[in-house]
Amino acid sequence: MSERSERVMGGARRRADVPRYLVLNRFDDEFGAYHRYLSDQSCALAYLTLADCVDVLDRDNALDTVVVPDLTLETVLPHARELHARHGGFQGVVGLSEYDVLTAARLRDELGVPGAPAALVRTFRDKPLMKRAVAAAGLRVPRFTELTADTTAQEVARATGFPLVLKPRSGAASHGVRVLEDLAQLQLVLDKLNPSERGGQQCEEYVQGDVLHVDGVRRAGRYHFVSASAYVNTCLDFAQGGRLGSYLLDDGPLRRRVVAFAAACLDALKLDDGAFHLELLRRADGELVFLEVGMRPGGARIPELHQELFGVDLMGEALRAALGLPPMAGPVDFQPPHGGGWVLVPEPPPLPSRVVSRTPLRGVVAEVYTETVPEVGDVFDGQGGYLRVGGSFRLRGAGQAEVRRAVLAVMGRYEVTAEPAGVGD
Repeated sequence: MSERSERVMGGARRRADVPRYLVLNRFDDEFGAYHRYLSDQSCALAYLTLADCVDVLDRDNALDTVVVPDLTLETVLPHARELHARHGGFQGVVGLSEYDVLTAARLRDELGVPGAPAALVRTFRDKPLMKRAVAAAGLRVPRFTELTADTTAQEVARATGFPLVLKPRSGAASHGVRVLEDLAQLQLVLDKLNPSERGGQQCEEYVQGDVLHVDGVRRAGRYHFVSASAYVNTCLDFAQGGRLGSYLLDDGPLRRRVVAFAAACLDALKLDDGAFHLELLRRADGELVFLEVGMRPGGARIPELHQELFGVDLMGEALRAALGLPPMAGPVDFQPPHGGGWVLVPEPPPLPSRVVSRTPLRGVVAEVYTETVPEVGDVFDGQGGYLRVGGSFRLRGAGQAEVRRAVLAVMGRYEVTAEPAGVGD
């Protein structure tokens, strides 16, 4: 075992009498309590986990808990092989994070374990691959081109036109995404990328319109559950310091078109069983355009909202689908009895920062039913992403129009102020 890895002894040792599953864990919150999703199953779990994510795991009943410095394939494969041999083989391997779904699939292939193979999962991590598959089914995608070490700015411009979007081909949460307006901007960015960095990028046509997202679970090639929502602002806006919101679409022609379009995209990508978070765009003329999709539940406050409004545990359903287990519950009605949405406010500048004041909105904006706001004195370092934010709100209302108005009200009325924080605060 690597000197940088540590085996944390669990309560359960070898369990040859029940199915055994290997879990890659990078969650340090309730999403790491995987045993909750399997309470009806007689099984045993082994964990490969990051050090600061150990405490949420059910170590007392684990086959093994191995702390690793990172969850790259090169790091976890030797441990996975050793655990696989020690415990008589695993019947499944799962990683629920966007950054672990492909690693888990590659481990399944290496160990000969059932589940979605890497060839399938890779299309949900590699943006050019996913768009090529969707386009081959006759569905609209942005014009795009993959970058190589030798790709010129002129070649990119001919393929996509301007403005264009430059993004990592396997990124998430809009990290590294840039909108470029002209050839001079593009050339400047390309000049700063070394050859290997260029190979990890793609450029695509910038399509103007409303960004929507579809979330749910597929079983046997059909929706087990699905919802459709519209963003207020974009994930790129949030990555650049703006506020991000979302609200569920009411049942109606638009929602039905969006859900059907998403199903056609998922069919093209051959997702029969698994959770998904799919983003698409609706142009002013009504045309729907595929943007990208992840083979996992959405981030932000999507899992919590769906648990509270629909009673659907997207994380639990994702785990069980990946392991080939039956769903936690039967198919769920696609519409809750009311509308819902959420708002995220990014970490307050100037970063690093210390919170001076904030304005809670529960009881002020009627549709806000739960909120998480920082305490005065809390320090932010700019690394919080969608989890450690300057304010988080979930909303419930009579329907789409009411919730959208409330989302805008939260965005406009919530205030969080901060002062510069010194090193070591």
